[in-house]
Amino acid sequence: MTLRSINPATEKVIKEIPSFSDEQIEAALGKAVETFVELHRTTFKQRAAWMNRAAAVLEEGKAEFGKLMTLEMGKPFKAAVGEAAKCAWVCRYYADHAEEFLADEPVETAAVRSFIKYQPLGPVLAVMPWNFPFWQVFRFAAPALMAGNVGLLKHASNVPQCGQAIEDIFREAGFPDGAFQNLPIGSSRVEAVIADPRVKAVTLTGSTPAGRAVAGQAGQAIKKTVLELGGSDPFIVMPSADYGRALDTAVTARVQNNGQSCIAAKRFIVHADIAERFERDFTERMRALTVGDPMDEATAIGPLATQAMLEDLADQVEITVAMGARVLAGGQPLDRRGYYYPPTVLVDIPKGSPAYDDELFGPVASVFRAADVEEAIRIANDTPFGLGSAAWTNDAVEKEQFIAGLDAGNVFINGMVASDPRLPFGGVKTSGYGRELSEFGIHEFVNIKTVVEGSTT
Repeated sequence: MTLRSINPATEKVIKEIPSFSDEQIEAALGKAVETFVELHRTTFKQRAAWMNRAAAVLEEGKAEFGKLMTLEMGKPFKAAVGEAAKCAWVCRYYADHAEEFLADEPVETAAVRSFIKYQPLGPVLAVMPWNFPFWQVFRFAAPALMAGNVGLLKHASNVPQCGQAIEDIFREAGFPDGAFQNLPIGSSRVEAVIADPRVKAVTLTGSTPAGRAVAGQAGQAIKKTVLELGGSDPFIVMPSADYGRALDTAVTARVQNNGQSCIAAKRFIVHADIAERFERDFTERMRALTVGDPMDEATAIGPLATQAMLEDLADQVEITVAMGARVLAGGQPLDRRGYYYPPTVLVDIPKGSPAYDDELFGPVASVFRAADVEEAIRIANDTPFGLGSAAWTNDAVEKEQFIAGLDAGNVFINGMVASDPRLPFGGVKTSGYGRELSEFGIHEFVNIKTVVEGSTT
């Protein structure tokens, strides 16, 4: 099998990379185990020095890495450069805090001594997506390596050069050869890697079906998993909100990363008193966005990542419209080379349609009307997903109602949902389980060991 890197803006093949043979996978797993023996005996100070160097490599090469991301999956170049810089941030964050997060924790009991000790598990397999081809990997890799684990990366097949670039960054930073290895393989070969006893845990960011498959395979092998899956995030706007800020943020929240983000706002739930105004203004803003070459700084929206993504999104919109929804803007793939879909706004969306029930991965916004806070929360929660959510209000009581009532791993009040190394990130319901980032993220792939010595009685 060959992995193909295709520029989604031109549909041209950039590079073809041979998939690993069984012998190469075996060699990589063997090297991972050997390197773990070495890595987990190093000090936090040594690992922090390497991780800070990885941050420096990212910062020094952010334009180069940004171009690679843009060419392989189509995100606007400026956003791709920012993604590389954010990866440097998470590296520095864990270099600074890992030792503190994993320090022994004394617990007062009747014993002479009792405490909690955190120790790495070993090789951890990361099955990662294409939409944030650097950030999704580094937010796993930084805490995992700082804890003393080693990483094995099965990256999305359409971004094979990004996967290799990340391995190269860690090697250039000074980490031992084998501390982080890229495995260029197709999804059909993941199950065998998960089943291998040398792999101790698995993390996946991707679709809900992919999460179900990986969780089932890891469950058969009794291995820890962390899943960050799809989302259909609500973005609620109430009459008391700062309307201008809410409107500006709504557009950005829907079209960030060409609309291909699990935490992009997808369902806009607007109070009936301001719904007509919002629909008019929001549609006008969406229509005005520039769609084009993602390397052009004037471009707001580049192509979708693959032909399949374009076809799936077009089908979802077509079915939703056939079921009764109205199109205020967009609604059809653009007639041009590349996988382009225009900014689209849908209203009058019926329950049971794709735009109501499913995740739309692209620049398509679904707008709903709500009579009050209670109805807004009901609509927001009427989804199998529970990743992020945003609510815009300046009413103190409403703020607390949204914080308490929204079923999501993240609730943002008067702001756009975003990940931050200092805060735990993850979802509920079919958006997954476990947490990445912050202290919680580094604790996911360690043995939380209870130690008790003797007794005072």
